[in-house]
Amino acid sequence: MPQPRTTTMLAIDRIACDGHGMCAELLPERIDLDEWGYPIISAEPISPQLVGAARRAAARCPVLALRLREAPVAATSVVPERRAALRGRGTAGALR
Repeated sequence: MPQPRTTTMLAIDRIACDGHGMCAELLPERIDLDEWGYPIISAEPISPQLVGAARRAAARCPVLALRLREAPVAATSVVPERRAALRGRGTAGALR
């Protein structure tokens, strides 16, 4: 049986976060700060190119409020461009 595919996601413990903003400095591609300095994290998975930077940001959080987690990839998730191309061919029912 094939192993389920996973993707790396960021998670923030909003109760633990003190709004230091270090995470946004270390991973600006995925983290913005709100008007009070608290992180707003992207819901997008972390690309393989950014996993190292994401790990550094999580490790350097002064209160360890930022975490990386592995999340299963939904069986129906298909890149939107590929989904559109497959719809045009009448094979949308074959998507996994």
